[in-house]
Amino acid sequence: MWCDDHMPARALERAREMYQKGWTEQANFRFPPAIRLLKRALVHVDRAPDSPERTEVRARILYSLAKSIGEATGSDSYAELFDQARREIELLEDPWQRIILKGSADYNQGALIMRMGQPEQAVQWFDDFIDFTEDAMRTSPERIDTEWVQRLAACLTTRALANAAIRRRESAIADLQRVEDLSREHSLDNIYPYTVMALANIYKQSGDLVEALRRYEEAERIFRATEQLSVLAGVQLLHAECMLMVGMSDDVGRMLDEALPVLRQSKVSQETAEVEMYRASAALLDDQFDLARRMAKASMRKLEKRGSKWWMMAALIELWAHAMQVKRVTNSLVQKALTLSAHLEANHLLDEAWLAKVLAVRLELRRGRLVEGEELLQQLPGPRAVTPLEHRMQRRLVLAELALAKGDRRTALMHARKGLDELGLVRDQLGGLELVSATAVHGRELRDLAIRLALESSNARQVFVWLERTRAQTYRYEPQELVENPELAERIAEVRGLGRELMRAGLDGRPTTKLRAEIAKAQREANRLGWHAQRWGRTRPMATVTEVFAELGERAMVSFVVSRGEMVAVVLAGGRVRMVRLGAAGEALEGAQRLHFDLNALAPDHLPPPLVQVIGASARKQADVLDTLLVKPLVHLIGQRELVMVPTGSLYAVPWGVLPSLHGRPVTTAPSATAWLAATQAAEAGTDRVLLVRGPGLQFADGELDRLGAQHEKATVLAGEKATAGEVLAHLDGADLVHVAAHGEHENENALFSRLELFDGPLFAHELGRLRKPPAQVVLSACSLALNRIRPGDEALGFAGAMLAGGTRTVVAAASKVGDEASAAAMADYHRALVAGAAPAVALAEAMAKDPFRRPFLCLGSG
Repeated sequence: MWCDDHMPARALERAREMYQKGWTEQANFRFPPAIRLLKRALVHVDRAPDSPERTEVRARILYSLAKSIGEATGSDSYAELFDQARREIELLEDPWQRIILKGSADYNQGALIMRMGQPEQAVQWFDDFIDFTEDAMRTSPERIDTEWVQRLAACLTTRALANAAIRRRESAIADLQRVEDLSREHSLDNIYPYTVMALANIYKQSGDLVEALRRYEEAERIFRATEQLSVLAGVQLLHAECMLMVGMSDDVGRMLDEALPVLRQSKVSQETAEVEMYRASAALLDDQFDLARRMAKASMRKLEKRGSKWWMMAALIELWAHAMQVKRVTNSLVQKALTLSAHLEANHLLDEAWLAKVLAVRLELRRGRLVEGEELLQQLPGPRAVTPLEHRMQRRLVLAELALAKGDRRTALMHARKGLDELGLVRDQLGGLELVSATAVHGRELRDLAIRLALESSNARQVFVWLERTRAQTYRYEPQELVENPELAERIAEVRGLGRELMRAGLDGRPTTKLRAEIAKAQREANRLGWHAQRWGRTRPMATVTEVFAELGERAMVSFVVSRGEMVAVVLAGGRVRMVRLGAAGEALEGAQRLHFDLNALAPDHLPPPLVQVIGASARKQADVLDTLLVKPLVHLIGQRELVMVPTGSLYAVPWGVLPSLHGRPVTTAPSATAWLAATQAAEAGTDRVLLVRGPGLQFADGELDRLGAQHEKATVLAGEKATAGEVLAHLDGADLVHVAAHGEHENENALFSRLELFDGPLFAHELGRLRKPPAQVVLSACSLALNRIRPGDEALGFAGAMLAGGTRTVVAAASKVGDEASAAAMADYHRALVAGAAPAVALAEAMAKDPFRRPFLCLGSG
């Protein structure tokens, strides 16, 4: 006996139900269940009596099934299903119905081909429907309903994405402008976010990375608010790619590491493969070659299985990482690069094909085959307007390496300089500190080559010039008036509130996993908004040796650099620039880290005496080691002069006053000579507007502020309920001297969320960009806020660093933990000397000299 499902009248209705369910699964990227439902729909529709309605439903089922199979397997079997759908459509008598259904089939096939990494082939699938519909809107507008307009907008948007991918920028923008017109004319609010996403892609492809990032963020917010999570995942991938183009490899790596386990559980192979490929790219930028190869291979396997041409892009990442690891270059490795380049070019992946050939050139040069390498290089076209930044840097690098291989050091340095100038032009367009500092990763190899050549020349002045050209570029920009961003302020307030809730949950013994995830999410959103909230003015000119000597007077400057594992000091003193090779860098850098750990352990106010003795002995030993390695070899040059130290790597955390040779000596730390010169030439700090702040939970803070209040009688004091983040921020603006006694914490992975703990929660480094007139001198009687996150090129960023970059002249802060009692005593001595007329560096040297290992402060900026 037949059930109702097998009755002809019921079969078409059941087919529609199964089709709708399958379509919903497909829209949410759940392709295996979509395939099952659509196949069931096909069984039902084949049992229905022949009619135009049956033909229409069958056509829709077929092209939807084709797309799901293509997405799930990547096999060519989907093409026959699309053809079946078109044959079915041709059976319909109504020509308008045939056009709309054929347009839907073509759209789905074109979108699928796009996903397979073949944008040039995808473009043609949208043309017929777009041309017909545009003509019909002019000649027969009464026949064009909402479904037609939505399909037209979707086709235009996807064609724009395809054109953008093959660098047809004008065509892509024209299509998107048409979509914007359609959205306004027909109130298609659901189309707008897709237009934003497409525009982001075009800006990314054309090199306007700031605008691309802004558009991706806007699209993400809309898709998140409307809970279109499957589309959101795709936008986030594109956003990650754009972040990589800027250089934010570590941020992208952390973000994708969170996404991968979720994607692998959902078994969406295309999305997983793309995430693995971008993760491999991030690892390659960070010189994590093993991770890059592992991720690239995993991506390749999935993409090849799906028939996606993008497997070649993953293969390029894997090959590049492998080439960076091998000690001996073989002919087969060169041939692999050339073969891959040919495959990429044949599939219209021109930038990647170019990069694969650049790799082949570099490999030929490494094995001494200069003629062959130069011949390959001559085959490469010059950069286009839309050539990615990383590729431009690789071009300059290979030109420099070729010149060097020929013995032409001058030309090699010329290419290094031009490459870094190109990088500077990109950096000049960026906004937030995170973006500006991140770009340095793209110039790392050029920087290393240039500094190595300068060091080999034994020309100390040339080394100084290259150090200034390549280090701490974040601090070369003059801050401009802020761009108010209420949404950023709202996100930071959200982070502050979540932080308070996290603290309460911890005290109550409640689970905190969900809260921590919410904080991380809010911080990411705030960081991205912050990329556009700060704008930088003109680039300060690079400091010259003559200018530095004029400002130094009787002081000396020591600039440290590491090249090929060797530590070198460039010393400017007494009108001469000299270079001292200090030996292997590893011991000094590791010693700085060990000293930092010891100072943290020594910080608590009431440690048992035996523990103080053991830890103190270890700290003194590390200080002696650093003194022997870094300072004593320079004594004949620096004498007893006051010093300006420009550190590198972990030396940023060294409180120089703990080193025996520098005990009681004024020392200023600066990220570069250019940054120091800018700070010293800023207006002198006055004492008219003094702000004293006391945060909660400090044992000796009351007495500390009372003593300082006596020394600064007209000071404004914010304590207790008055010491809120908003009030402190408002009073920081335009202050001459600020002293903050509060708990502090450095966030190494998220430097701009380093913070001071105040009455209503933390004041973040992020918020310092809101100051219209930064305070001239800031004293942070708090733990660890002189610490920095160090990116390639010694791009140092943290709480104190954000203040210096924003225009504060001098910051006194600790790079390690400090006990409340020791901090209060040190600050009393510091302010006593300051009020007596001492310069900040001199006042701090006097204060530290009494107990240097428990008063590990640094004077940052001008001194």
